[in-house]
Amino acid sequence: MLKVGVNLPAFGVDESAGVREHARHAERLGLESVWVGDHLLPVRPYLDSTIVLATAAAVTERVKIGFGVMILALRPVAWAAKQIASLQHLSGDRVLLGVGSGGSVHGDAAWRAVGIPYAERARRTDAALEILPSLVEGKPTDVNGEVIALSPGATMPPVLIGAGPIRRAARFADEWYPAFSAPAEIAEQTGRLAGLAAEYGRPVPRVTIGLSVGLGDLPASVIDAQARSLMEYGMSEEEARRGLITGPPAAAAERFAELAEVGVHRVIGMPFPADRLRQSELLAETNRLLNP
Repeated sequence: MLKVGVNLPAFGVDESAGVREHARHAERLGLESVWVGDHLLPVRPYLDSTIVLATAAAVTERVKIGFGVMILALRPVAWAAKQIASLQHLSGDRVLLGVGSGGSVHGDAAWRAVGIPYAERARRTDAALEILPSLVEGKPTDVNGEVIALSPGATMPPVLIGAGPIRRAARFADEWYPAFSAPAEIAEQTGRLAGLAAEYGRPVPRVTIGLSVGLGDLPASVIDAQARSLMEYGMSEEEARRGLITGPPAAAAERFAELAEVGVHRVIGMPFPADRLRQSELLAETNRLLNP
């Protein structure tokens, strides 16, 4: 059964009510999860991810809440663990912890602002991932030479490792979380992932994928604008357009089914049209076609 989630709108202070409405709407529609991006100084402004997810958790009961993805190395790891554990308590163990190291498209200003060398973000991400589970669980953990135990501890949530070195996913992830990838690319990379996971004596991570979606009858200008937006992340125009999911729910269901065939178990829709509530409804219709 392919799980379907949706990104929440969290692009500014005026969106705070929208977070509550969209989270409740997604739960009523039967979507599996709601997600939010994370960065201190992102390309497009959005609210703090932990507060957005706490808001979503407070107005829902079932839907899972996901970081898509937490830039772990921007935070002291003990504080990150405290936030994650608190969200687990507030949500009833509904957290899905996506983790990334921060893409170059966002630049290095945020890293300078928190006093972390940009070139060290990958190493610091790996170091944080090594001790994060014991911190979240409230176990005594050595952090910078100080042994601490956070209280109250919580259940460590599933870890989804975003784009970056696939070896990191093999070493730390419960799931690998790429974005905008075609089925052939997923199949190729999961083969590598299985081999690397075996080196670490770990199970092969499952696959969650994020996709830019604009379902229904949209003007070509809206689709063109989104393709240009994706090209800012280093994609060619062909790659950007291939990464878009457009058309009616039946067409989206076909695309999602192709991904399921190569091992994807969750798709996260990242809507780009303005009417995001309607996009959630169309995603839910896609989900019903996939999972009648």
